[in-house]
Amino acid sequence: MGNQEQIFTKRKLSRKDISRSTAPITCYALDKLPKKSGSATLYTDLRTAVKDGKATLVTKLEIPPCDARSWRVPAGYLFRIICSHGPQVADMNFWAIENLPKERFYASKTRQMHATHLTTGDRLWSNMPFLRPLATIVEDTIAYGFDSDGAGVHDVIGSRCDPYTHFMLSKGEIKVTCCHSNLTRQAIKDGLSEKDVHDVLNAFMCTGFTRDAQQYFTKPSPVEVGDYLEFIAETDLLVSASACPQGDVSTACAGFGEPVVYPLGVEVWKLTDEKYLENNGWKPSITNQYSGNHGI
Repeated sequence: MGNQEQIFTKRKLSRKDISRSTAPITCYALDKLPKKSGSATLYTDLRTAVKDGKATLVTKLEIPPCDARSWRVPAGYLFRIICSHGPQVADMNFWAIENLPKERFYASKTRQMHATHLTTGDRLWSNMPFLRPLATIVEDTIAYGFDSDGAGVHDVIGSRCDPYTHFMLSKGEIKVTCCHSNLTRQAIKDGLSEKDVHDVLNAFMCTGFTRDAQQYFTKPSPVEVGDYLEFIAETDLLVSASACPQGDVSTACAGFGEPVVYPLGVEVWKLTDEKYLENNGWKPSITNQYSGNHGI
């Protein structure tokens, strides 16, 4: 029995009292995570690589409203999801090409490792047994933080809008432009299937949990034309994104009214100096080295 446990026992506190009187304990200490690959200043320098003329545009595409598109990103390349026409949310999926389609973005573990909402410096982790960084955010031009309601931007808590939930909430209405359906159609084009679509990074989405009932809520996205979320691919990636039919998500899912929906932009950039990452000690991420015997 530890010292704290002895104190609680002596004071005859109930387990509920113990829970309520104990300060929150961070489950995963960020300083215990594996260090980012490369030099101490590498990721800071990458924030301005495009602006400084140190990268060349290799891919540019547009995601139509209420639809999805995918693109491939080699390890070490930068890529952006961009607010190009008006306030618009993107639901994003990520797969490691090396283990396609089994290795994919793991939203809940990313949330545990970092926070409910992601920003510059946070990494996107893959599912077990692979569990490694798929990408790292190098720039978040919104940098919203958390407001007085506890809302943040770029959440990994809200999954994606889908036709199954919409069917229930709308009492039978069929909607095939939900993000899940958009991502599914694109996944099939990429040789995948609906089961390969997974929980998303809600880029540009402003969300949180209500103080009283801890219910998921949304606010109009603060994203403005020209804002972007930029990543470095930590391994070869297939990325897919849906331009959400809820637009800036200023209305509830299956709510009334027709949201205004805009296209989104995508850019992939290659660093001009092909030796830059290598010279700065960067290497692509490797899969988790746990043996996987689980005591068997």
